[in-house]
This record gives sequence, structure tokens and C-alpha cells, in this order.
Amino acid sequence: MSQRPLVYLIAGEPSGDLLGGSLMAALRRQTDGAIAFAGIGGEKMIAEGLESSFPMAELSVMGLVEVLPRLRQLQRRGEETVAEIGRLRPAALVTIDAPGFTLRVAERVKALGVDVPRIHYVAPSVWAWKPGRAAKVAKYLTHLMALLPFEPPYFEKEGLSCSFVGHPAIEGMAGKGDGTAFRIRHGIPLDRKIVVMLPGSRLGEVERMLGIFLKALRRLQEGRQPFTVVVPAPAYLADKVRAAIAAAGFAAIVTESESEKFDAFAAADLALAKSGTVTLELALSGVPTVIAYRINWLTHLIVKRMIKAPYAGLPNVILGCSLMPELLQGDCNPRSLATELARLLDDPAARQAQIDGMAEVRRRLSPPDMTPSEAAAAAVLRVIDGKR
Repeated sequence: MSQRPLVYLIAGEPSGDLLGGSLMAALRRQTDGAIAFAGIGGEKMIAEGLESSFPMAELSVMGLVEVLPRLRQLQRRGEETVAEIGRLRPAALVTIDAPGFTLRVAERVKALGVDVPRIHYVAPSVWAWKPGRAAKVAKYLTHLMALLPFEPPYFEKEGLSCSFVGHPAIEGMAGKGDGTAFRIRHGIPLDRKIVVMLPGSRLGEVERMLGIFLKALRRLQEGRQPFTVVVPAPAYLADKVRAAIAAAGFAAIVTESESEKFDAFAAADLALAKSGTVTLELALSGVPTVIAYRINWLTHLIVKRMIKAPYAGLPNVILGCSLMPELLQGDCNPRSLATELARLLDDPAARQAQIDGMAEVRRRLSPPDMTPSEAAAAAVLRVIDGKR
């Protein structure tokens, strides 16, 4: 490129900051450094050269009750961001997930009438709920970058250009852990089974799921050789998880770091996991898994009317079949969980069928001939070149 285009990026939470940092690095590689950045991001994006207009932490607010006291500040930050984009006239605006803030900014930039392509990274999950959002975002976005291979048609039929760029988990540590080293570090014999238990990454989830999971593993333990239970937990929850497990009279190894988590996955024979992104990481790591989740019954009644997807786990959604058993709500009980876990532990054919399906999940999540961050960078540059 003969000029040095400016890309304005906005991330509103750590996961978006991670995507933004990888995207910036890929953009720099693909332009031989002939690119500039401005916007809002966290430590990963700052490490790639971004001078954040204000701390990203100001945008990292979840839940209606938490947002209300900071609503005026968020509105002011939104106005400042739109004004800055109007002043800088970047070659492209890239908003990354965090739709509550980022999509409002994109919509208002469109209303300004400035000639700035508006690209959003991480497609809204219209296949799961609120399908009308596809038509809404098509009115003010120029291009959308989707993480899942089946997402583009939902938006293309509304007239919005959409690229499948692949899921960032492909570039992460899933499937790259060292199981032998994990066993050695924790004194676990090579012939001893390891069951990984993942009750959630938020305190409410852990409080709701941990007791059920522990009772299920007690049932699984009956009549078989002892196995080791490993519980990867976020650092801020690890002590609470340890205390709850000890109070239940249960023995488990609780780990905190990302590298330990993926080493544990590499060593594991089986996993019991709360529905969430971790089920995708387990699939990419090749760990036979049972998915479980339970929420308040009233919340379930409300959510059930909104959710359109037939499956809760991303691997199942991607393949369109029940690769990983899903035990939700009333089915999420110790007896049923133990039965499904025992089947995966004891039936070689059932284990192998799931492992074979996991390989297909990886294939479908990978864009052809490049990494997800490289595919995303290429999509951004195509939009910029199209504008020129």
C-alpha cells in the first residue's frame, strides 16, 4: 500500500482485547508495518502499539444492575469515541464484540455520514436468539467477521457482507498442552485416570454447579479404580473452589493458570463441563466430554422462549448433532451425569466416536490456508482496498 492507513479499533472486554491484539499483529505483518492504529483496548492491544483513548476497563461492565450507575459515563465515552472517529476519519473502524457499546458507536458513526467503513468482529449469535438482530446490524455495518462457519448466511440474506474468519481458539493453547509434564508435576501415575471438572468461570455458576458435579463424580467413583480430579479455575475463584471442595470432603487438584489448564486437558481421560466456550477448548484438545448446565427455573422458562438453537454446546452447534451429551436443567443431576460419564470412560467405541467428531470441529473452525487472525486481517484490508 502506498499510504499508511489508520485503523480505529474498539474492544470492550479482555476477550475482545485478545482478538484485537492478534488482529493488529496480523495487520502489521500483512502490510509490512505500513499501518497505524488508534482506539480503545487493553493490555494486549497496547502491547501491539495502541494508545488507548481511555482505559478499556471503563467499558467492562456486565449486567443491568451493574451498568445503571455507570450509564452516564458510558454514554459520555460513546460520544467522545464517535467524535474522535469523525475527527480522525480512519481508513476503517473495527469494533470487537462487546455489542452494547461497540455497535452503538458503529451505528452513530454511520449516522455522522463520514466515509468510514464499519467492520464488526464477532457476529451476534442470531442463530441462538433474537434473529431480528441480523437485519438491524445490516443497516449500519459495512462488513461483519464471523467466528463460526455457518454464520455468514444469516447476515448475507439481509444484505450485509460477512466473512468467516475462524475461531480464535484455533490459535490458542487448546490441543497443545503437555499431559506427561502435568502428571509429573502433580505426582500422578501414568496409568491413573484423570477427570477434569469445569463448573464455571463465574462465582454464581460455581455455586450452582459444583455440588452437583461433586456428587456425580462420587457416583462415578463407585466400584472402579480411583481417579484424580482436576479443576481448572480462574485465579480469582481458585481459593473459593478449593474451600468448597474441601468442605465437601472431596480431594481434587485445583489449578489457576491457562497453561496448567491446557496441560490438564492433554492429560485428561474425561471431562465434565458447564456449557460454555470451554467445551470448544475441550473439543480442540480431544477430551471426551459431558456438558451440563442448570439455571434458575424461572430464568429457564423465560430464556427457553428466546433460544432458537437446538444445542447448548458449541461443538454440537457446529456439527449439528449431539457429539457431546448435554444434560440440562432437570437432566443435570448426579445420577444422570454419572451414567453418561461412565459410558464415555468405559465404552471405547463411544470415546472414539466423540474424538473423531472433535477432529471435524477443528477442521470446520479453521479458515483455509491461514490462521483466524490472519484471515481477519485480510478481511479488514479487503474492505479498506474496496473503499479506495
